Amino acid sequence: MTTTGEDHVAVRGGPWWWDRRRGAVLDVSLAAVSALECAFEGVPFAREAGIPPAVGVVFGLLAGAVLVVRRKWPVAVVLVAVAITPARMGFLLGVVGLYTLAACEVPRRIIASLAGMSLVGTAIVTFVRVRQDLARGEPTLGDWFVPFAALTISLGLTAPPVLLGLYVGARRRLMESLRERADSLERELQLLAERAEERAEWARNEERTRIAREMHDVVAHRVSLMVVHAAALQAVARKDPEKAVRNAALVGDMGRQALTELREMLGVLRSGGDGRRERPVVPLAAVGAAAAAAASRVAEDAGGGAAEGPCLDEIGELVGQSAAAGMVVDLSVEGEARAYAPEVEQTAYRVVQEALTNVHKHAAGARTRVRLAHRGSEIAMQVENEPPPKGASASSARLPSGGNGLVGMRERVVALGGVFVSGPTDAGGFRVSAVIPAS
Repeated sequence: MTTTGEDHVAVRGGPWWWDRRRGAVLDVSLAAVSALECAFEGVPFAREAGIPPAVGVVFGLLAGAVLVVRRKWPVAVVLVAVAITPARMGFLLGVVGLYTLAACEVPRRIIASLAGMSLVGTAIVTFVRVRQDLARGEPTLGDWFVPFAALTISLGLTAPPVLLGLYVGARRRLMESLRERADSLERELQLLAERAEERAEWARNEERTRIAREMHDVVAHRVSLMVVHAAALQAVARKDPEKAVRNAALVGDMGRQALTELREMLGVLRSGGDGRRERPVVPLAAVGAAAAAAASRVAEDAGGGAAEGPCLDEIGELVGQSAAAGMVVDLSVEGEARAYAPEVEQTAYRVVQEALTNVHKHAAGARTRVRLAHRGSEIAMQVENEPPPKGASASSARLPSGGNGLVGMRERVVALGGVFVSGPTDAGGFRVSAVIPAS
């Protein structure tokens, strides 16, 4: 983890404007040394100016102590250093002040202006002092030595702290930028991991919903027919033994078909593995990609499982099973039959299957019409039943209803971009219609 931004601010523990206590100790120490230096240099300055030495000492102490605010007001420190340059005071104050000014977040033009002022002031004072010293000593050096010495000393006192400060400031800004980028990258990776987890959770929810629909379709239809046949078997067991045997055989067939379809779905679930194997720890940088890949695999498994199931060719058998259970049902097919995508055929089959199951549950004995239309770019299906005969509005088998059949059909059709409509008819029956795009 990095400590940038708000986290970086939170670790500050220094007093006043200092970020850290050691920074405060360093500045106070430098200010004390600078104050002592300026106090000693204030004595000869006072003698030359004709004022009491105590005044020069106090002036030096005040001027040198300005270095304590170098982090908060570096411009003021440099201006004080330039101002006391004629008094030959503040060597440490000027060097540290220029370094701090160049290292802090100050516009370059201000740094250049103040550095130029310090250079010129130091050069002028040095020129005058060297010339006076040479004049008192009657040197044999040429006239070139005075400006050379003034320029060399002024550059030596100005250029190194400025260049060092610029380097340290640039390096500090670079490190802060790298910390901010690392922190931003970490937040982005966490966000990607969260989004990938959300996608994986969504895919798992979709798969659970799909499995629930499949289980509902298989159990509701097959078991409903088994209950109807069992009720008929109970009614005719003593009166018509042969018919009872046929009904018993149909119940057995329905049970075996239901078990077969359940085994197929359970096989699809087991083929994906239980996902409980331990996984090695991976860096955070790989979390986003790994989670996204996991979400994609879950979604692919969900889509792949949807392709397993019945097809349109089995609708005739489906209608025949309902007819064998005592329903008066007619099947009509319009258009030229052709192959569709597996998920389209499965959805169409399930819509017809659930509609017939609802007729068994809620309109036992009602005449039912199943229509299937093959069109150019879509396939349409409709299951419509008439009102049940009087006295037979409820099934004698007392079939329970979960209330999820119509919801599941709508979800299936809408997921493929189709249209689903259901509702009562004017004649008192019920109609279920669906149109599914062919591709």
